[in-house]
Amino acid sequence: MFGLLRIVLIALGLILIIDCIALIAIDKVNFGTVLPFLIGVVFLGHGLGAPMIARVLVKHPVLRRIWYGLWLIFGLWLMSFLVFVYSLQQQIARSKQTLPPVAAIIVLGSGTVAGKPSATLANRLDTAATLIEQQPQALVVTSGGIGLGQPRSEANIMATYLQDTHDIPLDRIYQEGRSTSTEENLAYSQDILTQHSINKNMPIAIVTSDFHTIRAIAIAKHQGYKQPVALASPTPLSIRYNAWFREYFAFGSGWLLKEY
Repeated sequence: MFGLLRIVLIALGLILIIDCIALIAIDKVNFGTVLPFLIGVVFLGHGLGAPMIARVLVKHPVLRRIWYGLWLIFGLWLMSFLVFVYSLQQQIARSKQTLPPVAAIIVLGSGTVAGKPSATLANRLDTAATLIEQQPQALVVTSGGIGLGQPRSEANIMATYLQDTHDIPLDRIYQEGRSTSTEENLAYSQDILTQHSINKNMPIAIVTSDFHTIRAIAIAKHQGYKQPVALASPTPLSIRYNAWFREYFAFGSGWLLKEY
């Protein structure tokens, strides 16, 4: 049993390390890659050094209690993470269902590269385009401010992409170009909705990445949106689980900051 546990820890450690190094090598340096990398190093070190660790713990009962206490804390954290992943999968499944008629469609920003939508943002816009074409009565809002050193707002880049890629006229797209966070995306978009007699009691679609749906809906409800519905865009498999990992901590951070 002990030997099997060592093998599992070594295998998990190598998988985490290799996965994170591959993502970091393509500039995916964030909480979702750095922390799993460190966990992988701990797993690998524990698996390789298990005999030495066992000898030390036998000689030092206090260290042994601390060691097992740390593993207990890690186990409880892992359970909370698995609960989050289960809830996220349920939300993603709901967001893939056919949406009812909505009064407005808000597309949340997710970064640009050289004046073009990032891959994640392009996925959101492609997903939004289908709904926009299906529901021509809905008001369309692209939401995202001006990034550091950027001459155009993210909202403008998003609107241009929808026009160039999906033939959606620019005059149908309203641009919210001040926001720098999900909370501001939804708060500032309300001004545009109000100008067009759309209130927060009406059904409003929020288009975002699948991993982001739980937090986006929670923030929307906290701000008074009564019928927010999420439309999830797929996250590439290569970064999907790292994105989920990062979002777990972002969700906790949002709770501490009272965003919902």
